[in-house]
Amino acid sequence: MLLEQYNFKREVLDDPGPVLVDFWAAWCGPCRAMNPVLAAISRDFKVCKVNTETNPQLASKFEVSAIPLLLIFRHGRVVQRFEGVTDETTLRAELARG
Repeated sequence: MLLEQYNFKREVLDDPGPVLVDFWAAWCGPCRAMNPVLAAISRDFKVCKVNTETNPQLASKFEVSAIPLLLIFRHGRVVQRFEGVTDETTLRAELARG
């Protein structure tokens, strides 16, 4: 499931997880480069996208200072943080952890 518009609390914080959250912006080349990886991962795991331009409050709350920023949540808590382009194998391995 690849969600772009959703209720963050319901879809991420209230979900036991894992949930991968992608903080991105339309002008960001590396963010666009992550799209095929995120689409592939979304076939097996929940992936939510947060546009930092239209959701500055969420970007601030999670201290986004560089994008793409990929956060993995479990039980509403961030358990892993990846800044920049990250390969699919790394993300899948972390999502599959118990």
